[in-house]
Amino acid sequence: MLDGAELGKALANHPGDPEAALAAYEHALFPRSAASAAASAANLNLMFGPNGLQGLLDQFSTPPEPTPA
Repeated sequence: MLDGAELGKALANHPGDPEAALAAYEHALFPRSAASAAASAANLNLMFGPNGLQGLLDQFSTPPEPTPA
């Protein structure tokens, strides 16, 4: 929803110039989404990489590490 709102705001701030609006929108989007994109790529490799099935089984069979108090 944030992306839709940000795109709408960029379009409103650049009336008649959708290319400028997209450039402004992407300027904020790419840094904000970098961590999510990296996590998605890692999960894709985990599931469909050369040892995908074993990696997925390991993920579900390894107990989680305790979180610091």
